[in-house]
Amino acid sequence: MELRTLEYFVAVAEERSFTRAAARCHVVQPAISQQIQALEKELGEPLFERRPRQVVLTSGGAALLPHARACLAAAASAVREFADRSGLLSGSFALGTVGGLEGTIVPRLLGEYHRRYPRVAVKLLGASSPSLLAKVRAGEIDAAVVAGPPDGEPAGVASRVLLEDRIVAVLPAGSRPADRPMTLDEAVRNPVISYSPESGVHAYIREAFAEQALRLDIAYATNDVALQVALVAEGIGVALTSHASPVLTADPRFVVVPLEPAIRLRKVFVWRVGTRQSAPLRAYLDLWTELSHRPGA
Repeated sequence: MELRTLEYFVAVAEERSFTRAAARCHVVQPAISQQIQALEKELGEPLFERRPRQVVLTSGGAALLPHARACLAAAASAVREFADRSGLLSGSFALGTVGGLEGTIVPRLLGEYHRRYPRVAVKLLGASSPSLLAKVRAGEIDAAVVAGPPDGEPAGVASRVLLEDRIVAVLPAGSRPADRPMTLDEAVRNPVISYSPESGVHAYIREAFAEQALRLDIAYATNDVALQVALVAEGIGVALTSHASPVLTADPRFVVVPLEPAIRLRKVFVWRVGTRQSAPLRAYLDLWTELSHRPGA
């Protein structure tokens, strides 16, 4: 039983005509008829009932049809897989991103992805974590990097941890030793500069203060970390922000101190499950695994 014969069989079954099946498969009708007759002989029973104006499946043909389709689908999948491996990957890859990814593996990943798969059109979408997570679940984008929800990712979404992070307090320079932690109670005695409620990071901060029975009022809400620390440098208040942000590298205008208790969070790469992964998404995940195992990654 050959794939080409199964292709002819499926074509006849779907077209209900040897003539139309031959046109669909770009062969002459006798070639299809001969292949079907050989298949019927091999299986030991007729597959079609030949009527004056059309052909219909027999019970044997109906039993064979799902198996034939599965075989053809598996063969097509293998062809796509090896086309991808040979560098012929094409299509599109829509990736959602939150802020603060400059110091992660993401830029390096996208750079190597571009060099290997120049025929894939990569589209970046910047938005808040809850918005991006909803778009992944709805299938509107292929994947996203988000602040993982404190209670875990929702059903229908798979994830891979990109970064383990924590929230720190940023104060004007000289106002506090860098090795002296700030309690959450101390933090709320100042005007607080931090993320807006639409940010996934905001949920971690809000939950931490709630656990301490503290009311959190954010006086200046912005997801732009550079703006947060610029406001600190102006003496406006205390910023509660991501420690992983490159903006927090040594700067004489402010000091970064740990919080007590610590507020930990994760940035995760998420994608939809329950449907077949697109080839560009599989390539991205495989490349991430490869780069993560290289020395210095």
